[in-house]
Amino acid sequence: METSLKRMVDDRFVRKDGTCLVYIQYRYAPLRKTLLSTDITIPPKYWDEKEGYIRNTLPSVYGVPEGLNLELRRMYRIAEDMVLLIRKLKVSNPGPFAKEIFTPQLNNDALQLIAIQIQKEDAHANLDIFFQIDHFAQSKKNKVTPVVLRTYRNMKTYLYAFQEYQKQLRNKKNYKITFEQLDFTFYEDFVEYLSFHWTHVRRTASIKGLKFNTVGRVVKDLKAFLADRIKKKIIAPVDMSGWIVLNEEVDTVYMSRAEIEKMQLVDLSDTPHLVDYRDDFILGCLTGLRFSDFSNINALDIRGDFLYKKQKKSFHWVVIPLRPAAKQILERRFKNNIPIPTNPEFNRHIKTVAKLAGIDAAIQHSFKKGNKVLMETRPKYGWVCSHTCRRSFCTNEFLAGTPVGLIMKISGHKSEKDFLRYIRVSPEEAAIKIQEIWTERERNLLQIVTGNSKLLNKLKA
Repeated sequence: METSLKRMVDDRFVRKDGTCLVYIQYRYAPLRKTLLSTDITIPPKYWDEKEGYIRNTLPSVYGVPEGLNLELRRMYRIAEDMVLLIRKLKVSNPGPFAKEIFTPQLNNDALQLIAIQIQKEDAHANLDIFFQIDHFAQSKKNKVTPVVLRTYRNMKTYLYAFQEYQKQLRNKKNYKITFEQLDFTFYEDFVEYLSFHWTHVRRTASIKGLKFNTVGRVVKDLKAFLADRIKKKIIAPVDMSGWIVLNEEVDTVYMSRAEIEKMQLVDLSDTPHLVDYRDDFILGCLTGLRFSDFSNINALDIRGDFLYKKQKKSFHWVVIPLRPAAKQILERRFKNNIPIPTNPEFNRHIKTVAKLAGIDAAIQHSFKKGNKVLMETRPKYGWVCSHTCRRSFCTNEFLAGTPVGLIMKISGHKSEKDFLRYIRVSPEEAAIKIQEIWTERERNLLQIVTGNSKLLNKLKA
């Protein structure tokens, strides 16, 4: 749609006093336009049609030209913002709408309020499911992290792809998913589609079906969206009692203290560009922070030997004691103003560092996809990613005997059950840990018995 704004004076409407209004003309279609009054009146001969301004020769009785022109510019900028809002909201009758809301006193705060009101009205009037998902995500923008917002966008993408799949399956070009269709049969069909028919196109091949936990995440986000719409009485209640959120414990690796030390000591003289990524990885292993947190530490977060950080995901404050190696990495980062990498960039390079450090034992992981359990084997460095840091910190501290409650103060886990599911302890490590506990218990018991015997002998004497 062709749109344009223009400051103008229409000398066909001269008043009895010889003046006429200055307008902002809003052309919203090739042959459609509307005039927005500025409430400024001047004799037409003092209007510069070419420049769109009031001439400096305007007699003072009509106002100060400089001040009037400033006010015209302000109103023109507001009109521009109004046009952007009209486009964003996809207003069906832009001319009458602009005429209704534009006043010389209009400002950005008032425009924002108008936008919010229209969106509220639209939210109840427009029951298109994809419009509602966008509205839901927008309402959560200042309440959740960007990562969560991205999962909402992904959920919308999967749902739209399912709609297109259903169009072909039913041979109905006009098929649309509606809220009325969302029953247990829809749930089963959607989960089946995600598990077996969703196609992810990569550079070298097409992959069909999502992993078990990814399907579960999509269903979880869809349920959260529907619960929000029901709570706000935008849609009628939907029976989601049978909508199971699929979930399985994932196989992930952690780095032992010995492996972390190997990465610290690996020679990177031939690949100096990897040093910063290696240091960031070590920092994550020593602090237990997520990538979004340890990659964004600034000097103000450091107070003596402690790091104070508000976690982006949970919005909780954590206080972490800094080991000397962690402090040295941070001091180098601040001194050299080292740029923050992206997560994909970090994950790509840290695998190379782990490979150079010789962390290449074959690791086999299993995961569910639909009704199958698939196995995948890679060298350990192939499984390493930014989240390995956090799991390594928690697991190593647990194995070292640090009380779980104290580790959770840093990791941010809300329950011990969640924490114990999160750490990665192999059966051998668990057996060794139990053996250490038994040995310590026997040692304490022996000390008690020995102490009692000595006390008994003293009493007899």
